[in-house]
Amino acid sequence: MAGQEAGGRNGRPRGDAGLGESGSGLNRGAMARPQRSGPLACPHPLSDALQLLRWHKPSGRLILLIPAGWALWLAPGAPPAAPLVGWIVLGGLAVSGAGCVANDLWDRRIDPQVERTRDRPLAAGRIGVNAAVLLLLLCLLAALAVVLALPAAVRGPCLALAVATLPPVLLYPSAKRWFPLPQLVLAFCWGFAVLIPWAASGGFQAPEAGPVLALTWLAAVVWTFGFDTVYAMSDREDDRRLGVRSSALTLGRRAPAAVALCYGLTALALAAAAVLQGIGGPLFWIPWALAAAGMQRDAAVLHHPDLPRSAYGRHFANQVRLGALLLLALILPFLAR
Repeated sequence: MAGQEAGGRNGRPRGDAGLGESGSGLNRGAMARPQRSGPLACPHPLSDALQLLRWHKPSGRLILLIPAGWALWLAPGAPPAAPLVGWIVLGGLAVSGAGCVANDLWDRRIDPQVERTRDRPLAAGRIGVNAAVLLLLLCLLAALAVVLALPAAVRGPCLALAVATLPPVLLYPSAKRWFPLPQLVLAFCWGFAVLIPWAASGGFQAPEAGPVLALTWLAAVVWTFGFDTVYAMSDREDDRRLGVRSSALTLGRRAPAAVALCYGLTALALAAAAVLQGIGGPLFWIPWALAAAGMQRDAAVLHHPDLPRSAYGRHFANQVRLGALLLLALILPFLAR
């Protein structure tokens, strides 16, 4: 839908010329299949499927579900009912899994040449293309089943949004071949994590709440662009060598400042949305301020030269925690009522 495992390599758009068999001029000598290593070292079809879906790395799922939570607790009908939260979680897992499989199908000729991705199931040859396509279809069917399980009053707009989500989710891995800011395409996909929960909660039946929706959507989009640009920073050398594009390469030395700007807009947009919905008080502003300050602290670290790749992984993990803290800031005032 995330290195960050939410989407492409490092959680951002990654892919070759397409799903066909034609190559892209890559060095086939670099495509030797590595031995599996790590905590899932034992070959097993189930563990390979979990790795393909990225379900063995929950942080990538959480970072998609957090904006969905923002939408649910800022919608006019907040707080949401527990069954609705459950359906949104299931739908998010299905859609994010579909996005990861689609990404690896696009990237199966590039991933073997990158150290961090060469052991992924498709890149390493442990799962075939046909099995991956079948898993992709199962994820899409699961997402459709979630939409059909929603109440009839909201099913129509949710179904329309779910259909509208498919083209960008399935095609975004190719964006690095033709767009200088492919992370922006992924951010647009992340925006649906706000729109669909908003529709499922009946938010579109209250048009006066439109500004709140716009601010929440903006927060999700700029936050995603920010943290995904950070992961692009970790892959700059590989991207230059492979001739693909990324926001980190396009922005160059301005990337850390752009990330800081994105995080600042995220915090401000959510604060404005909360105020419009009558959410405030110490239970909101204290965790909000801690999250906003933490985001700027993490962005400032990016100015340091020669950061190790592990620093970018820690940055992503911190964004999961800070995004969750923003969600907690929205939830706590409801618990105190």
